[in-house]
Amino acid sequence: MSVVTRIAPSPTGDPHVGTAYIGLFNYVFAKQQGGKFILRIEDTDRERYQAASEARILQMMHWLGLEPDESPIKGGPHGPYRQSERQELYQRHAQALLDSGHLYLAFETPAELEAIREELRRRGHTPGYDGRARTLARAVADRRAAAGEPFVLRLKIPRQGDIIFHDRLRGEIRIPESEVFDAIMIKSDGYPTYHFANVVDDYLMGVTQVIRAEEWISSTPLHVALYDAFGWPRPEFIHLPLLRNPDKSKISKRKLDTSIDSYREQGILPEALLNFLANMGWSMPDGREFFSLSEMIRHFSFERISLGGPVFDLKKLRFFNAKYLRDLLPLEQVAERAKPFLAAAGCHWDDEDYLLDVIDVLRPRVETLSDFVQHAYFFREEFPYDAEARKKLASGQKYLEDLERELSRLDFFDHDAIEEALRDYVQSQAVKMGEVMMPLRAALSGTLTTPSVTDLCVILGKHRVLTRIGRALTELQSALPDDNPRPDEARPPLVAPVSPPKLGGTKGGCR
Repeated sequence: MSVVTRIAPSPTGDPHVGTAYIGLFNYVFAKQQGGKFILRIEDTDRERYQAASEARILQMMHWLGLEPDESPIKGGPHGPYRQSERQELYQRHAQALLDSGHLYLAFETPAELEAIREELRRRGHTPGYDGRARTLARAVADRRAAAGEPFVLRLKIPRQGDIIFHDRLRGEIRIPESEVFDAIMIKSDGYPTYHFANVVDDYLMGVTQVIRAEEWISSTPLHVALYDAFGWPRPEFIHLPLLRNPDKSKISKRKLDTSIDSYREQGILPEALLNFLANMGWSMPDGREFFSLSEMIRHFSFERISLGGPVFDLKKLRFFNAKYLRDLLPLEQVAERAKPFLAAAGCHWDDEDYLLDVIDVLRPRVETLSDFVQHAYFFREEFPYDAEARKKLASGQKYLEDLERELSRLDFFDHDAIEEALRDYVQSQAVKMGEVMMPLRAALSGTLTTPSVTDLCVILGKHRVLTRIGRALTELQSALPDDNPRPDEARPPLVAPVSPPKLGGTKGGCR
């Protein structure tokens, strides 16, 4: 039998990292087995349904590279792939179970249902539904429904002892029948509940392995009862460990950022996110943490899944992302991924080689694509000076004046020449390297957190380096008090932007 897996997210909010996690394992297993991976939309909750959320779920799967073989976009032989478009199928199958006596009509009002639950609590039982409508004669139920009385269809759970099913990761699971109630399968509005639609769709779409989070274990007895009522073979159930917050509670947006859109906007790479999620409860045979999606497919086995609750550690995710930016992706790919973030910040460049030089020197220093924007001084001339940079400029004015002269004399403005000139100057002043380099770094970037000064000089080029030193010295002079100030004259701040000289051949800028 060909393997078929699926994910069935509900479009009721931001695309959730848990959907990506479950989707990854379904995709990997299907691809390893030469089977199919299906994405369908579970939109039976019409009150919470959001069309924009559905679109973002589909975009998320494309961004992650987990392309389904069948979906609302791609189509396929088992469509439609939105539950709201499969109502005729659900009605037909519900009628079949109603005729066979496995479903029954129930007419309790919300107030009556609450009274039932309260009575069960009072008697020390788990609150739920006591099945009182099971004995209602079908003819009576039909007359009440024909008269317009609202009703639901409930599943008649067999009362024959424990409900037993097998989980590939957990072995045999027994759920006492007292914990399984006659759940609603068709709501009063005619729409199926998740449980009913889920089982019907899985069977009709040929799903062979139901791979989902362990929180669905408690619902599996209902699904098993439905398969048995229809006389259908059960799929294999595989319940993965839940992602956990650092405090070991179930991952939730109240304690952690769970939105895939958010991680994408922060500049997390899809390859890094998938690699990180793959390590959530699963490990490669050789123990390495960094591997590609294709490598995971090649080496995957359920036997290597640990049932301990994997912790979704944001610091580790950023560590993974930094590793991809620094070592695992080619420079050209990193630059291409960084472009939209730089462009959104108003940065532009005329020379692709210049951009590659900037990305190359910065990528050991960043963790996300958005971090590149913090170094926009590579692309603009009128950058501000932060507080620490202003202090270094003020203390290093003499050094800047000397360096402006020394650097202007260089015939070759390459790494070796600049390095030698800076080293010789520091030695001539008999001071520590930082006393000279920090003011120069501040003049060239407006901050003290940059790549090496030599790298800055080489990438910016001689003309821009001298221009930036000149600008810093001009602003230092403008910040000094006037010998005869007028009482109403305000002292200009050090960070006041000035128009730099027009730079022929400037390689980058910001609008």
